[in-house]
Parts: sequence; structure tokens; C-alpha cells
Amino acid sequence: MADLSLVEIEKLISQHPDFPKPGILFRDVFPVLRDPHAFKSMMNHLLKHIRELYCQDGNKVDVVVGLDSRGFLFAPLLALELGAAFVPVRKKGKLPGETSSLSYTLEYGTAEFEIQNESIKAGQRVIVVDDLLATGGTMSAGCQLVQKTGGTVLEAMVIIELVDLKGADKVTSCAPVFSLFKY
Repeated sequence: MADLSLVEIEKLISQHPDFPKPGILFRDVFPVLRDPHAFKSMMNHLLKHIRELYCQDGNKVDVVVGLDSRGFLFAPLLALELGAAFVPVRKKGKLPGETSSLSYTLEYGTAEFEIQNESIKAGQRVIVVDDLLATGGTMSAGCQLVQKTGGTVLEAMVIIELVDLKGADKVTSCAPVFSLFKY
């Protein structure tokens, strides 16, 4: 069965006005995940992009980082298909062992991310994955943590980017941004 086009996949992304608070239009990717053919097609579009840009001429992606928590839905699947390691970046206090941490600003406060120190080796080529890019604080922090461990961030990859919030501006100092869908 042929993959669905990006247009066909995007039609499955639902919209929820005034969620989680008045004035917000929430874009929900979960309907795509409920449709196995659409989910596989979406993942294949992401894989094609990565392979065309980063897996040519003997190069490969060494690590796919997933950001807590919805990045965990996509990053391990990409890592498996690429023959790469999966590494989680979690909220502070969720990872055992020695960790590095970084505080970052959200729309409504601050948070802190951690990565296990031994999870990425110096010079490894890394893709950082999350479901959504809004103001850029979460993705920027994830990319900075990868750099802190010595990894080279090839790209920050998201399913949905809310372009009016200009989050990519905050991330591009660390890595180029790739968004499957832009709103």
C-alpha cells in the first residue's frame, strides 16, 4: 500500500479551539497515530527527509533524541529505522545516574531538562525530535543539552510548527529546524 501524501495526513490533524485555555487553537496529532496507515506514512516522510539530507555518502545519524514527553512517540521509531540509538531528554529528576541539566523558559514559567551524561559521545550526529514547536524553549534546551554532551545536532525535527510564535528563531542558533506541518 502506497504512503499517504502529506496533504492526506494533515487532514487528520484535528483542531480544538480554546484548549487548553481561551484563545488557543490546539492542533492534535493523535488522530494520525490512531490510523496505522497514516502514522506509518508520516514516519516514512520523516525518514525520507532524514535519509536524503543526512544519510548519504557513508554518513549516518548516530542518535535520535526524543524530548519529554511526546517526542518519545516518534524518536524511538525513527531511531530503529535508522539503526541509531534512542536517547530521551526528560524533565528534571526522571533519569538515574549522572546527568546534565538545563533550565529553560516556557510560555507560562520555567522548566528543567536532563540528559544522562554517558548517553551521547563526542562527535555523534544527532537528530532532536518533538511533536510541536511553539515558542522554541523546549527544543532549544534539548539541542543545547545534546551539544553540552558533545553531540552534533544535525537538525531539530517536529511534526507541527506554530510559525506565528517564532520558535524556530530561538532554535536555529543551535540547529536547523524541519517541520512536517506548519500553521
